[in-house]
Amino acid sequence: MITTLEPKEAIRRMNSWGRQGEPFLFIVDFEMERPVALKLSEVPESCLLYDINGIRNFTGGQPLGRAAFFEKHPMPREEYRQAFQLVMDHLRAGNSYLVNLAFPTPISTNLSLKEAFFTSRARYRLWWEGRFACFSPEPFITIDEEGQLSSFPMKGTIDAAMPDARNQLINNAKEKAEHATIVDLIRNDLSMVAENVRVKRYRYVEEVETHQGGLLQSSSEITGQLGRGYRSRLGDILFQLLPAGSISGAPKRKTVEIIQAAEGQRRGYYTGICGIFDGRRLDSGVMIRFIEQTPQGMVFKSGGGITANSREEEEYQEMLRKAYLPFANTPELIGR
Repeated sequence: MITTLEPKEAIRRMNSWGRQGEPFLFIVDFEMERPVALKLSEVPESCLLYDINGIRNFTGGQPLGRAAFFEKHPMPREEYRQAFQLVMDHLRAGNSYLVNLAFPTPISTNLSLKEAFFTSRARYRLWWEGRFACFSPEPFITIDEEGQLSSFPMKGTIDAAMPDARNQLINNAKEKAEHATIVDLIRNDLSMVAENVRVKRYRYVEEVETHQGGLLQSSSEITGQLGRGYRSRLGDILFQLLPAGSISGAPKRKTVEIIQAAEGQRRGYYTGICGIFDGRRLDSGVMIRFIEQTPQGMVFKSGGGITANSREEEEYQEMLRKAYLPFANTPELIGR
């Protein structure tokens, strides 16, 4: 049984455990209303499994024994169009410069949430029994032993099989503007908690393998230096930086209001964060690439950044393209 906490209690625990050097796992929902904070020694493996950049609470595996089936049932275009238009109205009015718009896509699959977790390949993986499986490629923040704070906002994707895909991604005017906006937002966010904030790498490209083929995605690296005693403030630092700028937008507070109006539902743990403090270093990811169990069946939650230059058809297709299982054509494994 996993108990969610009041935000103040989650922050208190993380601050205390950070000061003591006690390893812990944290999960924070997008609305920051139902966080989880558990000592690593007390994580119940029967209902919660994690793999945070190689730190995991499970071992072994066995062949899945069958081909994985995964089919999407996209939301009606008219429903998406109404939300997209509302966002565009706010953008044209100058209420926001970038809005991340996301929706659930119902799916049919012969994989359970746990099987989806084990067959996936990603930096940040989490399985919560009866709730969701997440396999995210996107870091949120890392903090090293010397207190260097780093963030890696990910903005911009393209099908790797497209002709000259890398150059198309790098030179796309809409993607350029979107990425620049997020980098500026994250730089400002880090400046609230750290000093000497700078952009260390700008718009580097990585490839992610999916069951649909490869995707190219662009990211940047932004760093800053935390002050002395930062471990006793880990909870405060995390919550001050939330929600993640890459999956909300700019300016953040007003944009979150626009998101809530356009999407018409709470995101819950989708686009929240998960991570581990191992006693010396902290590593965390943004919970994108997300399958959730609902009373109506499984849904895959995904979305993308909308700017004044966005086109509805392209954004709708990008949302659907991001609904994938991230494993290559190799024997799938189920943990045991």
